[in-house]
Amino acid sequence: MEVKISREDKVVTASLIGRLDTPASQEVAPQMNALADEAGGTIVLDCKELSYISSSGLRLFLMLRKAAAEKGGKVIVRSISGEIRSVFLMTGFLNLFEIEG
Repeated sequence: MEVKISREDKVVTASLIGRLDTPASQEVAPQMNALADEAGGTIVLDCKELSYISSSGLRLFLMLRKAAAEKGGKVIVRSISGEIRSVFLMTGFLNLFEIEG
């Protein structure tokens, strides 16, 4: 699992690459927690290359959403695959996040 973070103006984009399973969630948690510090702006989670997400990965997304809500920011989830869209649909995450693409 790899997370590439880029910044442009007040938009922080985290490109998620690989499988966000439980071990990977623990590995990338420090990077995601650092994103929460910037949650007053817009955080884009680019999932174009995300092939799998577990409940631990969903928990990281939820943590970012909560931090953004508290700081007046927003989280946009971009380019999810059909499989991940199904997971978001089953868990109610489609209603929690702004989804692009």
